[in-house]
Amino acid sequence: MEDNSRWKWILIAAIAPLAWGSVYFITRNFLPAGTPLWGGVYRALPAGIVLLVIARRLPRGDWWWKSLVLGLLNVGGFFALIYLAGTLLPSSLAATVMSASAGTMLLFGWGLLGQRPGIMAVAGALIGIIGVVVMIGIGTTGVNGWGLLASLAAMLSSNIGFVLTAKWGAKIPPVTLASWQLMAGAMALIPVAALVEGAPPIPQGPQQWLGFLYVSLFATALAYAAWFTGLQRLPASAIGAVGLLNPVSGVILGVAFAGEMFGPAQAIGMVLVVAGVVIGTRRPRIRAVPAPDRLASGRSVEPATRG
Repeated sequence: MEDNSRWKWILIAAIAPLAWGSVYFITRNFLPAGTPLWGGVYRALPAGIVLLVIARRLPRGDWWWKSLVLGLLNVGGFFALIYLAGTLLPSSLAATVMSASAGTMLLFGWGLLGQRPGIMAVAGALIGIIGVVVMIGIGTTGVNGWGLLASLAAMLSSNIGFVLTAKWGAKIPPVTLASWQLMAGAMALIPVAALVEGAPPIPQGPQQWLGFLYVSLFATALAYAAWFTGLQRLPASAIGAVGLLNPVSGVILGVAFAGEMFGPAQAIGMVLVVAGVVIGTRRPRIRAVPAPDRLASGRSVEPATRG
């Protein structure tokens, strides 16, 4: 029953990377370029309002500053950076960079949460990252340096923010956590966007309106609630492995709507990604550790968990 419950939380958490992986495709093909700050506001603010209405709870005490810190890491800075990366980089390269979070989550979880990663978690992260590279490839032609830096900064910012969310928010409902961070991130972005990019752009045509609606409600409100649920139920190593699913939806959308090719490399890469997720989310093995006094008395040996 415990394994069934664990897989339930893994499947819920998987909603987030699958939704986030589609953001690259939506941003590049349906949203306006040149306004990454306002793009972040348009993504965060409606989602935050919807979740705050559902949560019906405001921060108290030190959660005011914690919400601001997490909102800047997970929302304000992250959304602007990922929007910029989505407009400057091919979706495949942006997704490949973000897949490295499977490894960095292990390190941040170890350093900030004291969750020392096991061999299976490390192996799963490596296999999954290799699968991402095989699946979507890495082209060096015409790579935008600023886009690459934006993607790396977004990955590191969100990883630190997610681990701190797990550290600070264990007793806060996931929808509430998400609403506070989204609202704080949006409020921090608005004055910066107005100063740097001027007046907020008005989406042109139903395509842009639907694009912003999708990334805000599905790829943000629902995705963050699902992801924070996983953060409270799973170790950072397992969450990092689940995040490997990020580029899968981008590849599927590219094949279905952009005429991108799906060949042996994509098939092999997807198999490796799924294998990495399965291996990386496995529960640590339980083995019996003999105790000298119990061996001497002939009593049974109790199992001990080994991470």
